[in-house]
Amino acid sequence: MRTIYLDYNATTPVAPAAREAMLPYLVEHFGNPSSSHILGRACHDAVAEGRRRMANLLGAEHNEIVFTSGGTESNNLALKGVALADWKPGTPGHLVISAIEHPAVVEPARFLQKLGFRLTVVGTSRAGIVDPAAVEEALAPDTRLVSVMHANNEIGTLQPIREIADICHRRGVLVHTDAAQSIGKVPVRVDELGIDLLTVAAHKVYAPKGVGVLYVRTGTRLEPLLHGASHERGLRAGTENVAYIVGLAHAACLAKERMTNTGPRMAQLRDRLHARLRDAIGDGLTVNGEGAPRLPNTLSVNFPDVVGEELLRRAPDLCASTGAACHSGSTKLSATLAAIGLEPKVARGTIRLSVGWYTSDDEIELAAEMLIAAWKASG
Repeated sequence: MRTIYLDYNATTPVAPAAREAMLPYLVEHFGNPSSSHILGRACHDAVAEGRRRMANLLGAEHNEIVFTSGGTESNNLALKGVALADWKPGTPGHLVISAIEHPAVVEPARFLQKLGFRLTVVGTSRAGIVDPAAVEEALAPDTRLVSVMHANNEIGTLQPIREIADICHRRGVLVHTDAAQSIGKVPVRVDELGIDLLTVAAHKVYAPKGVGVLYVRTGTRLEPLLHGASHERGLRAGTENVAYIVGLAHAACLAKERMTNTGPRMAQLRDRLHARLRDAIGDGLTVNGEGAPRLPNTLSVNFPDVVGEELLRRAPDLCASTGAACHSGSTKLSATLAAIGLEPKVARGTIRLSVGWYTSDDEIELAAEMLIAAWKASG
């Protein structure tokens, strides 16, 4: 039995074209992009081209692209950078995030609470959608930033970022969105979203782990996390990871070129998998976020009368994720499943299945067979 990978929301393989583009910068083009000699200039130009390509993907200006080590650093720079810009101890400040954010947003926000910032966490509907009116109600005179993810990593729901941004900007509040999951799956254009800051994680878009982007709209003030030389307009000190930036830039071009075809194809594969599972299991199988706008590749399903971890152990050749951890008879829900009000007895059977560029029709059929057999064996 071959391994079936349906965990593309966790990470993606590096696209062959991106890998090939990186190789020269791991061998002959080894210069420091800050050096003025020929080897340095070659790397400087590669970084500049990477910046241009990322800007083109996002509909941004090239000088609004800041390269980081990944999505976590980008989120930290966005939240801490805005909160601490021109900040003095004792100065009041307020942040708003949603209840379904990734820990890479939640933990920086909690850290800022330790410095005296107030934090409001806005809930979601049972479908996993943040209500813009709830965000508006949460705003205060000293709110510095609102951070709501563009697409949820677990159930795939797409958030009304433009509506949230319009509300916040009328009150003079900056808006950040973590778009790690949506890049390459749905169009992400910064002016259409109306945001001030946006996070990209390379390894979610067929580029290597260890590189990312923070889009910073012109005029947005940030306090750097890393202090040193003037790399990345002084916002991110440290010699640029040239080879990985090149890989990300090539993957970004592929994402833009392929999106028209890959989005509908992934949705078709996702829906076929859902149909196969539903036909075999019946109405007891439920879908999280069903009926809401969702990523085309993400299927979060609740298998009845089974623990998700045990189900996947019975299908060892299938790579997927669970939505709850079960230990010693208790169930610990993920933040997202808790936010949508999923009952623990239902959440214990949650499996996240996420397809990608390289998922085949045959793999969907095999995955369905594995899951159905594992579920029946648990009865």
